[in-house]
Amino acid sequence: MSHTSHTEAHGAGAAHADSHPPQSFFHKYLWSTDHKVIAMQYLFTGMAMALVGAFMAYVFRMQLAFPGMSVPGFGVVSPGEYNAMITNHGSIMIFWVAMPVLIAGFGNYLIPLMCGCDDMVFPRVNRLSYQLFFLSVLVLIASLFVQGGGFGGAWTAYPPLSSVAKYNLTPWGSLLWIIAVALEFVAFLLGGINFITTAMNSRAPGMKAFDVPIVVWMIVVASLLFMASVGPLIAGAVMLIFDQTLHTGFFDPARGGDPVLWQHLFWFFGHPEVYVVLLPAMGIVAEIMTVFARKKLFAYRMVIYSVIATGVLSFFVWAHHQFIAGIDPRMANIFTVTTLLISIPIAELCFVYIATLYGGSIRLTTPMLWALAFVAEFLIGGVTGIYLGASGADIFFHDTYFVVAHFHYTFFPIAIIAVFAGITFWFPKMFGRYMNETWGKVHFWGTIIPFNLIFIPMFLLGMAGEHRRIYDYTHFPDLALPELQAMRILATVALLVMLAFQLVFLVNFVLSLMRGARASKNPWNANTLEWTAESPPPHGNWAELPNCYRGPYEYSVPGRELDYWPQDEKA
Repeated sequence: MSHTSHTEAHGAGAAHADSHPPQSFFHKYLWSTDHKVIAMQYLFTGMAMALVGAFMAYVFRMQLAFPGMSVPGFGVVSPGEYNAMITNHGSIMIFWVAMPVLIAGFGNYLIPLMCGCDDMVFPRVNRLSYQLFFLSVLVLIASLFVQGGGFGGAWTAYPPLSSVAKYNLTPWGSLLWIIAVALEFVAFLLGGINFITTAMNSRAPGMKAFDVPIVVWMIVVASLLFMASVGPLIAGAVMLIFDQTLHTGFFDPARGGDPVLWQHLFWFFGHPEVYVVLLPAMGIVAEIMTVFARKKLFAYRMVIYSVIATGVLSFFVWAHHQFIAGIDPRMANIFTVTTLLISIPIAELCFVYIATLYGGSIRLTTPMLWALAFVAEFLIGGVTGIYLGASGADIFFHDTYFVVAHFHYTFFPIAIIAVFAGITFWFPKMFGRYMNETWGKVHFWGTIIPFNLIFIPMFLLGMAGEHRRIYDYTHFPDLALPELQAMRILATVALLVMLAFQLVFLVNFVLSLMRGARASKNPWNANTLEWTAESPPPHGNWAELPNCYRGPYEYSVPGRELDYWPQDEKA
């Protein structure tokens, strides 16, 4: 990150109070350019979409556990509805929950506050980003109610299933789904421009590149990854729309096209996408661990170098998703090697976090419990991914429930655990009140225990050969064994328990907003600049913009009375 010229830009904002006058309700909440309000819009929209995705999971898990029975709140699930549910559950949880909450929500809220500036560099572009995102939400929801129902060709949208209406039986659903995805990508491209330019040009005077909090680094690198990887897929999406509507043949072998081309375009984006959402999550966890371990982040610069290396390597692993697609086996060997290579920096990050905890004065608050759970659960996802990265093993495991369990052990920590960690940690700053700690811990244990009971059985089902995307296993006698069905029922009951405990979070969230104890500016005794603003910060963030005198992780400094040292405090 360049440090040149930001001081001048920051200084020009010293009289920023005059540029943030009081706003009407319409301009404050519906047509806002305030990064914090836009962050809340992304956050609450993502939470609403998470409820939609969770309801879909409830419906198709009930169908798998009790095939053919009427699902309370939905009814009997048809094969087409089942396909639409699993397709849109995956799409929603990745594109409309993980990305908007982790990158857009926390990125919008944290980057200006942690960099010590009053707003994003391009606030109107920021507003346009959310408006396009919200439009994509409306298009996706509409796709569920058109003739033929929602798209049912899986979230990977492989042709010809996705390109030929007589195959997917959802002509309007498939078209609207791909339009919604394209709109969402454009929205995040606009958001990424803001994140990168704000972190580069609007940092507080004195804040050098290696004084920037690690979560800001992670969000910026994730934005760069997204920008570099999404272009081919947007082009592919346009080609897929042409195949659907104009009957071109980009992906149709009968017309000279190649269906595997889509797989290359999709996974060239799809695997860096894992790191696009993983990096902000790991940044959130790092911020929480340093505060509640009262320790400096171990190997701060090495973390940044590892994140950059991970980003570069992520462009060379995509074909490990295609080992059985008919690609050249010699190339499969190369992608096996690159896949194993990328596990090295990620494993290193996990060990860095453990090293940060070592010898710390650990406080097991609710945010810290979520942060610790992230590392533990993500390690399981990472280790099981090594088996899938080996082309020989993947031939057996491909498209089984072993894969489903593996990516839920990576994506659940990212999209759910890290989000709960971030919300419970920054809730006092966002809303000026504390969340109830006791109910926070009840919610934590009521989520983590059932989560493992959902997905550990899926590892066993996958090893038993259970293929995914099957609507009713009674049609396959070898997979309809009582012991396998018992594991499906266990996973489904655990899901019901986990969903029930989310009510605890929602009630705690709402009641804390209204009646929670008032929070001070810096309730956790943390160092980064957002904790020097009022809770919640006003429009413009500070009456006088702060300066920065040191790095963000000066905890338990020998010879200092207090065990923290805010970045804006002079020596």
